[in-house]
Amino acid sequence: MKKLSKSAYGGVPGKEYVPYVTDGKKKKSGGTLILIFGIILATLFAASTAYSGMKVGLTVAAGIPGSILGSGLVALFVKNKSVLGKNILAGMSAGGETIASGMIFVLPAIVIIGGQINFWQGILVGIAAVLFSVGGIGLVEDYLLVQEHGNIVYPEAMAISESLVASEVGGDSLKSMGIGFGIGGVLTALTGQVFGVVNNTINYATTGFYKTKVSVEANPMLSGIGFIVGIKVAMTLFAGSVFTNFAVIPLISYFAEMASDSSFVWNDAATLVNQVSVDVIAGSYTKYIGAGMMISGGLIGAIQLIPTIITSIKATMAAKGEGETGDKSSPIGMIALLAGTAMTFIMGVIISDNFAMAIIGAILTLVLGFLFAIVAGRLAGTLGTSNLPVSGMTIASLVIMTAVFFLMGWTDQAANVSLLMFGTIVVTIISVAGSYMQSQKVTMVMGGNSAEVRNYFMIAGIVGVVVVTGIIQLLADKLLPGADGIAEFSAPQANLIATLTDGIMSQQLPWLLIAVGFALGVTFFLLGLPVMSVAVGAYLPMATTSIIVLGALVRVFVEMMSSKDEDLKEERINTGISMSSGLIAGGSIIGLLGIILQVSGVITPGSPSGFLGGNGGAYVLLAVLVVFSIIPMMAKKSKKAAE
Repeated sequence: MKKLSKSAYGGVPGKEYVPYVTDGKKKKSGGTLILIFGIILATLFAASTAYSGMKVGLTVAAGIPGSILGSGLVALFVKNKSVLGKNILAGMSAGGETIASGMIFVLPAIVIIGGQINFWQGILVGIAAVLFSVGGIGLVEDYLLVQEHGNIVYPEAMAISESLVASEVGGDSLKSMGIGFGIGGVLTALTGQVFGVVNNTINYATTGFYKTKVSVEANPMLSGIGFIVGIKVAMTLFAGSVFTNFAVIPLISYFAEMASDSSFVWNDAATLVNQVSVDVIAGSYTKYIGAGMMISGGLIGAIQLIPTIITSIKATMAAKGEGETGDKSSPIGMIALLAGTAMTFIMGVIISDNFAMAIIGAILTLVLGFLFAIVAGRLAGTLGTSNLPVSGMTIASLVIMTAVFFLMGWTDQAANVSLLMFGTIVVTIISVAGSYMQSQKVTMVMGGNSAEVRNYFMIAGIVGVVVVTGIIQLLADKLLPGADGIAEFSAPQANLIATLTDGIMSQQLPWLLIAVGFALGVTFFLLGLPVMSVAVGAYLPMATTSIIVLGALVRVFVEMMSSKDEDLKEERINTGISMSSGLIAGGSIIGLLGIILQVSGVITPGSPSGFLGGNGGAYVLLAVLVVFSIIPMMAKKSKKAAE
């Protein structure tokens, strides 16, 4: 069987490493079909990530599923079956997904604070970030990949490389993804997101002395995310929900009932404190405690990055550029850097109220963006892009930028919108830098032409910008609270950013609640817990975190049932990961399509009634989801038993 050499993981100087394809750097592996398929995959992963990210604040890196889908497309339709063509498609998949993972952190916050997103400005802001990030991190690309080969491993890049090599000898990962897509698509289509045939949420609420609410959403997309992230991450998120729903909300409710008839909710003069419901407590009180926890988690994460920042800058300044990852004769990288810089200043003038705001905002954006791009590129080599602390770096950047705007007296809503547009550039630069370096590490390991991959990656990034900006506009109404005070799409990171910047600008934040959350975050950190994960769980509805746990429990069940045969367990889990990627893609794409059809008036969702309209319908969906998720994995049999 073909396999990567041990030197792919280190043991030899980077400039002496012999890649999987020895003569690939001098060849072009792309083409018309590769470009078309790459744009399709970039669109698919950008759309599904934007949807799932705004729904629950969680995203899944597209490198591995992109390599699987890309391998299938090359095998079926492309005349040149080269693994390097598959590598380009994996990189383009990551390029589209990383735009969504970045932009959804900040850009939706403009809608949440009551502003509007200009479609063309959003596109130009995103393109500026893509060009600046790829051009900027390209200055240290050879150092991080070649000179640091073996010292910085890039774990997810190696997993993608192994997936590409495995595609050379065949496999059924694409089939598993197709099964998952079908299950996720059909179940999602039955719910209110599309046709509204079946209720998909189980709800139990208590009243009286102990007020709380327990809920589970039968959502295939979230179940797939739970299977991929595993039980530890899922339970950490769920712990935050348990803390909020079974400790904080009942406690606030208990004391709220003691309030007089002259006391009103702090942000709603029409609601008496002694009559607040669980939903009002969640929207007006625990939301801000969760925000305080996320702020502390982000700042703690940023402080922890200081040694890495210093190391990265020192190493970058000392780098001599030894070794080459590919054809560096093209000036595209430097042109991209200069174009991104120029576009940032131009956009500053367009989106700002005055020239001083435009120049200061642009300078802050570029300095912070470049600084954290280097950190992201290096951290991707140790943590992978799935665990990249984008939120921490973004919060740290926005705290600095907000403080400068506040000191300059730029505190009205228009200034806050400008600030958030600058912040969108920063977060996208950070997200793109990590994903780009990971994709180029795969290219180095496989032996591809890095200049060619860079160009295709930028195309995918620009496609992703257009797709994500459009989707954010499409889902804008769903980011705002409904009649029950709860938004259909929670967008926790964007809500945090909106709360932070708007509150500082208007000086109307409930600082006591945020301070309590901040203190809780510090406490969790001292206990050794992942603060940001617990905080996001505290912020999200229990319906969201509980189904993520269920997906993780499916993985635990499969692992337990396969514990006597490690090879079988690995095969079943790999099948489950591929199928879960399909569940995520199917659930998010069909859900997004349903929203488009509803908005355009093509379909009108029904109102399920009777058994299917109550908890019973949701139980049926859950049972179908769990059973049909487990069957394909358990169908894999031990090779020993077969012999």
